[in-house]
Amino acid sequence: MTLPGNDATLAPTGGRWSREELEQAFAGYQRTVETAKETGNWDLFADMFTEDANYVEHAYGTFSGREEIRPWINRTMSSFPGSHMTAFPALWHTIDEQRGWVICEIDNPMCDPGDGSVHGASNLTILHYAGDGLWSCEEDVYNPMKFLAMAKKWCRAAESAGTLPEEARRWLAKVGG
Repeated sequence: MTLPGNDATLAPTGGRWSREELEQAFAGYQRTVETAKETGNWDLFADMFTEDANYVEHAYGTFSGREEIRPWINRTMSSFPGSHMTAFPALWHTIDEQRGWVICEIDNPMCDPGDGSVHGASNLTILHYAGDGLWSCEEDVYNPMKFLAMAKKWCRAAESAGTLPEEARRWLAKVGG
């Protein structure tokens, strides 16, 4: 039996992967994201996907294949506002063993703009597991206007605190801050 939206053929009694394997794969995903953020090596993130993976990002489009994901994630996370996000912790997650999916809410907190205020926004992420610690699809679902408003508010706080980086100033001018 094949489920809509999934390339996994399922045995009549359940999914291809155990809950334990899916939990371990998701823990590995989270560790890799943390390491990529700490080191600035976002190639580690791209390497978690199969060669033919799809990454669906509602504001930026769909990226087909690991080698389309790689330049996009590097560019996104090395420029404002991604470069000023401090971590990407999962606030909660659930596992769909039948489909081999992990669905979670990811927090995207920004660094302190210099006045101690807290800024961030979250998104829902749907991961399709492919086995061997790899993912065949990621879809990030969020309201781009909420992220835009949050980043603008962060810029205004940093500007008031005298800490607004030039890159963020240019970004703010470009998006109509």
